[in-house]
Amino acid sequence: MCRETQRIVNSAPRMSCFDRVICLLCALAVTRLLAPWWCGREADRWFRGHAPTQQALAEELVAWEADDDQQRRTINPSTNRFAGEWALVTHQMTALGLAQLCLAQNAACDRYKIWIARAAEKTLLPEMRDFGTRAWNGEDALASLNGDQGHAYLAYPALAVSMARLVHANLSPATVSLHDALIAAYERRLLASPTGLIETYPEESYPTDVAAVAAAIAVHGRATGVDHQPVLAHWAGLVQTKQLDPTSGLLFQRMEMRNARPHDAPRSSGTGLAAYFAGFADRKIATQLAAGLFRHEVSFGGFGAIHEYALGHNGEGDIDSGPVVLGVSVAATGFALAPARALGRWSSFERLYRTTEFFGVTLQNAPRRRFAMGGAIGNALLLAFLTSGPEMAP
Repeated sequence: MCRETQRIVNSAPRMSCFDRVICLLCALAVTRLLAPWWCGREADRWFRGHAPTQQALAEELVAWEADDDQQRRTINPSTNRFAGEWALVTHQMTALGLAQLCLAQNAACDRYKIWIARAAEKTLLPEMRDFGTRAWNGEDALASLNGDQGHAYLAYPALAVSMARLVHANLSPATVSLHDALIAAYERRLLASPTGLIETYPEESYPTDVAAVAAAIAVHGRATGVDHQPVLAHWAGLVQTKQLDPTSGLLFQRMEMRNARPHDAPRSSGTGLAAYFAGFADRKIATQLAAGLFRHEVSFGGFGAIHEYALGHNGEGDIDSGPVVLGVSVAATGFALAPARALGRWSSFERLYRTTEFFGVTLQNAPRRRFAMGGAIGNALLLAFLTSGPEMAP
């Protein structure tokens, strides 16, 4: 039998080098066509706001919030793996994404309001801001609202609570009162700044965090009727004249508050997230930041990504950018989905979504769906970015 098999193999026609090249080219062509199609097959649903698609990811975050409630009953917060800065962002983005669904789909509001309130209120827990308290040598941001220290990182919970109030989620009176005081402190600090910056940490100001401050103030005004226009105009003017690199169109990642001296390069990760936050406060600023951001988009084979550093600047990845591979930033690529959708940039959105799907890998477990890579924080971020649009300022 073995000899017969060998005889058949030996007698089979052999492929010439030309035939092999043709087969390889055909395989590459099929891959080139199939991969973008497969990874982008749901891009249009996300872009158009297909309710079942959006709600399936929302249900994944609702389930995560419910599980988080249970864990908090049994696990010491100091050892909880979700405590800290990443947990703060996860709860914040969950609240924002669910609130955006409320604004876009009234029928979904009753389902999500309770989870919006829970997620937003968790962002104000002490363990969520311990990283900032340590940076300020033990000064708790919420215990020093009468002071002049910026504590801009608390803009993330402030924005979550602002959005919860905008959709009339049932927050406690204590949360509402604390939120009003925090917004007033931010408004006072920002108006006093000649650069439109306030500090996140001692001697460190991040324009992205200040964009979140402006967003929290703006949505507070929409929710309560308080006129915050003077401080928002003050911030918007200084973004353009002090914080933006005119050559690249990107924001400087980190700056000196008093004189707006850059401490870091113009970078896409900060600009992408700032474009999302700016949309809550000032559509023109968001549009300008997005225009700069998409100047740094690169594409290959139908997939899109965003370069992290402006031309003439180089650096490695960090907590803000995520891994930087061949100059491309994982975080900036994901962040760019929000302004692409909110501002109607379909071609960029489709290319970026293909990349997100390729590396993120959607898993369906009805009625829920999730992106396998990135964990809870990745799903929360993508829920907010892929539903962005209804939160945009007029």
